[in-house]
Amino acid sequence: MVKNGFALELNDLTARYGPGCPCCTDAGAAASYMERNRCPRCGSVWALRNISLCLKEGDILGVVGESGSGKTTLMRILYLDREPGSGTYYLDRYQNGKTDIFSLSLQQKKFVRNRLLGMVYQNPHLGLRMFFSSGANVAEKLIAAGNRNVAAMTERTVELLEHIEVPVSRIKEPPVHFSGGMQQRVQIARAAANNPPILLLDEVTTGLDLSVQARVLDLIKGIRREYGVSMIVVSHDLAVVRMLADRTVVMLDGKIIEEGVTDQIMEDPQHRYTQTLVNSLL
Repeated sequence: MVKNGFALELNDLTARYGPGCPCCTDAGAAASYMERNRCPRCGSVWALRNISLCLKEGDILGVVGESGSGKTTLMRILYLDREPGSGTYYLDRYQNGKTDIFSLSLQQKKFVRNRLLGMVYQNPHLGLRMFFSSGANVAEKLIAAGNRNVAAMTERTVELLEHIEVPVSRIKEPPVHFSGGMQQRVQIARAAANNPPILLLDEVTTGLDLSVQARVLDLIKGIRREYGVSMIVVSHDLAVVRMLADRTVVMLDGKIIEEGVTDQIMEDPQHRYTQTLVNSLL
């Protein structure tokens, strides 16, 4: 059950790629046997092991770590794109946080995805229909949530495109014709179309020029300020997390190795890996 004042709570989440074996499924044995997050006996990779985290209402939680640390797997499980191995997941806006989201039927999970969550993928090709118009991409999310009023959907789509600085004159153009930064902005508009209480942002600035990164980050801060949305922002770049996040968790080999207020993580990191990350930022 989710705690008061929290939008999301995740407990003891695990995710594994591979069959598993006694050497890696037993937590006690795995501690000494595993090669980082890979089992040398069966070849299984533990993308996530015993991940627990909370997201406060209206806050931004940063998740930082190197490639392969489990960040993207975490986000896909939170967005119900992938089944977990084990764990519990509660949202305050779903049945007052009393029902485990992982236990829901497929239809109920679709409701949660369409009404309560928005996702922005690192690769826009995963989050957009590249050959549909930008307007249709936003409208599709509205339709999935049960909207059927064409005039209202058109008004909302125009409002969002203006907000993200995509010229309304290009509303009928497909994202495949857009730059990478503009594709990411259309993704954000699509994810925010239904005013979901939680947005999940996975490496949204990776591969973008610095000036484009700055505009995308300003857009994210503006959405939080205007709508009070809670967010989880994943990045391997501590500078991005430092700019956005109230609290930060640091992941390595599928585990959370450090967490706390972002300023504290940046100014006084405790774990050697976090110290290396922070030093690389300075």
